[in-house]
Amino acid sequence: MTYCVGISVPDGMVFVSDSRTNAGADHINTYSKLHTFASDQTFLVLLTAGNLATTQGVVAQIDRDIKEGQLSHLFTMSNLDQAAEYVGNISIQEQNKHANKRIESSFHPEASFILGGQIRDEEPNLVHIYPEGNFVHASTATPFLQIGEVKYGRPILDRIIGDESNLHTALMCGLVSMDSTVKSNATVGPPIEYLVYLKDSFNALVHNVLEDDDEYLLTLRRKWSENIRVAFESLPIAPGLDQLNTSTTTTNIEILRS
Repeated sequence: MTYCVGISVPDGMVFVSDSRTNAGADHINTYSKLHTFASDQTFLVLLTAGNLATTQGVVAQIDRDIKEGQLSHLFTMSNLDQAAEYVGNISIQEQNKHANKRIESSFHPEASFILGGQIRDEEPNLVHIYPEGNFVHASTATPFLQIGEVKYGRPILDRIIGDESNLHTALMCGLVSMDSTVKSNATVGPPIEYLVYLKDSFNALVHNVLEDDDEYLLTLRRKWSENIRVAFESLPIAPGLDQLNTSTTTTNIEILRS
């Protein structure tokens, strides 16, 4: 399983991904799911989820097209929509290579992608590319996209990220979103890779990898857990339970029932 998130804010973008590709009692594999493509007037990040053979094939084909100077490659695209369509077409081609395997077994070649960044004077943006090759943009109302195991990491994004959030807030939310997913799903795990892009820079402001025993990651995890508990314990008592003393049980429960 995988979890990747891209967040777009006015001053740039944040990308966070896990690196686990297989998890079992005695066998864990890791592989980077965050790929960058940069030229003078293009900076794009591709986050990958789904079948590893398909995602590796897509990334390899993008690299080959650039190196071989094909008529159409990622750096010849004039906007993000064209780039997303190009990646989607490569994804379909890679999936079709495994058509026979899909019919004969439970093999699933599908893959999903988040493509984000900036091309020339375009505003930075994010798109979610589906296995079918079509794509959707992040919006002002929801300026983030997720792929993979998305449900555990979404609550903090919904509650905190807004159209006025800055890069620091976006990165903190992305990392906490990832940690929440790691906590709830053993198939998602470190190393945690993240990248911060500053608008109009066409370079990564920060690109870092956090191992499972990284001191910052451990501190972030501990602080988040402690403060969730503090917030929970400060919640008002639910109506009807204000007479219940949690240090006693039967007596107060019988009073409430009478």
